[in-house]
This record gives sequence, C-alpha cells and structure tokens, in this order.
Amino acid sequence: MFVLELTYIAPLERVEAAHAEHVAWLDAHYASGLFLASGRKVPRDGGVILAAGVDREKIEEITRSDPFSVAGVCEYAITEFVPTKTAPALETFREERPRP
Repeated sequence: MFVLELTYIAPLERVEAAHAEHVAWLDAHYASGLFLASGRKVPRDGGVILAAGVDREKIEEITRSDPFSVAGVCEYAITEFVPTKTAPALETFREERPRP
C-alpha cells in the first residue's frame, strides 16, 4: 500500500487550471481499483492519495502521469507501508509480511 503525498510547487491559479484533468485522472484510477481515498491537505498546499495493488515502479509511473505532474504544479513523496491492521472495510488490503 502507498501513501502518495502531493505538494504544490506552483501558485494555486496554475493548480486550478489543471484540476479538471487531475480529477478525471483520479476517477480513472478509482475505477481500476487502485486508489482507495484521496483529498486535499489542510492547509491547501497539496493532497494525499491512498493506493494499493501495484508495485512501487508502477506507482512512480502513475504519479508521473498525473496532470498535476505533467503541468509541473506538484511534486510527489511516495511512502510504501505494510497495512497489518485495518478497518473492516479495508480488510482485503491487510498484509502479513515477515519483519526484515
């Protein structure tokens, strides 16, 4: 599972100009089952996406395809984690991995 943290690196006017395309991109990844949750940070200096079901290489490829990335208005920090405990609704994403 991945936490994708977006940080805006351009004025909000430029972010807003790419927003509709970004939402369509989000919708496509929700439809594929990859994205589980997303939203803007408070204060509004970026956003967060929770994703699961692919490897890090694919996640990096996907974040590069975000219209916000293409427009140069955000940077991504990608954190992979092992969800060993979840709410019942996320139970299918729970993992058991041996500790390194």
